[in-house]
Amino acid sequence: PVSSLPSPYGIGTFGSAAYEFVDFLKKARQKYWQVLPVGPTSYGDSPYQSFSAFAGNPYFIDLDTLVKEGLLTQDEINACYWGDNPTQVAYDAVFWYRFPLLKKAYARSEYREEQGYEKFCMDSWYWLNDYAFYMALKFHFDNKEWLAWPEDIRFRKKEAVESYREELKDEIDFWKFLQYKFYQQWGKLRTYANEQGISIIGDIPIYVALDSADVWTHPELFLLDEENLTPLKVAGVPPDYFSATGQLWGNPLFDWDAMRADGYAWWKERIARAFRLYDILRIDHFRGFDRYYAVPYGENSAKRGTWRQGPGAAFFDGLKESSIVAEDLGIIDEGVRQLLAEMGYPGMKVLSFAFDGNPDNPYLPSRFGENAAVYTGTHDNPPVKAWL
Repeated sequence: PVSSLPSPYGIGTFGSAAYEFVDFLKKARQKYWQVLPVGPTSYGDSPYQSFSAFAGNPYFIDLDTLVKEGLLTQDEINACYWGDNPTQVAYDAVFWYRFPLLKKAYARSEYREEQGYEKFCMDSWYWLNDYAFYMALKFHFDNKEWLAWPEDIRFRKKEAVESYREELKDEIDFWKFLQYKFYQQWGKLRTYANEQGISIIGDIPIYVALDSADVWTHPELFLLDEENLTPLKVAGVPPDYFSATGQLWGNPLFDWDAMRADGYAWWKERIARAFRLYDILRIDHFRGFDRYYAVPYGENSAKRGTWRQGPGAAFFDGLKESSIVAEDLGIIDEGVRQLLAEMGYPGMKVLSFAFDGNPDNPYLPSRFGENAAVYTGTHDNPPVKAWL
């Protein structure tokens, strides 16, 4: 994960440590660097709960690079508190100290004059303005989730949208500037990695957070109550080997009928954006495209849910030739296996699951078959040393 790279400023970034890690991978004769999702993290700081399915995490913008660009001073950075434990990310410190620093960089930057900024805005037309507006509103309303905003802007009434856009114009520009810097720095790092023979594997969560620009901007694409916009059902998985009560993720579920009606436009934009970030894409919770688990909103565990039919193979039309790895872990049935075979994507094999004494365990190397991406473990497993 980018957040785990060494850094004196509370969290890993796209700075020198990232380039040193690429150099290490090359020396170790590696070909891939897989990262966790790089979106802006919401409450709890899970990369699988993001304020946007399209935006990048401002925490990863390298501050030393901003110093070299004359947008910050080292003294300004050193005056901040970045936590006491260098082995852990100090998310509270990063939140409180990083944004005022980035505000200073924004105020000093002449980014609007840069040719790259105009191109970035044009390339990001589908999501950038809505995301920047959403974040400006979020900070304006003391970081409350959008369901707790005043009714007129919660429902995106035309007059309210126009009024707040004018009132928060400078804040909106600030959030657009942060995305420009994120994509600028990431682009340089990815190019460097590719030049060293390292491909970047990204990770795209299947679901988005309820508290996100995506749900606020496109409520018609999710299973929400029309009167108050709260979810009707939420995402999760039933009890399995990870948890006796299942996993209650709480994400709103897609209205697949509505998405199918417009040709999956939102998803197409999302995947196109992902391939601008990564060389290869791991699609999280692949089984949800075959059938997905729906839990009534308000439940405190995932025990009482039902399986529903997902979009199936039609969703992947036009994606068959893409470099995709399917995360096919969890409860896998024949329908998921058939979908995976039809698409031709490699599934995942996890060695940490293999050695339970069962000679038919599908994660044993002798039972892999062909077309698989093999992992010692994923972000759901202990590190190999701890596992041993």
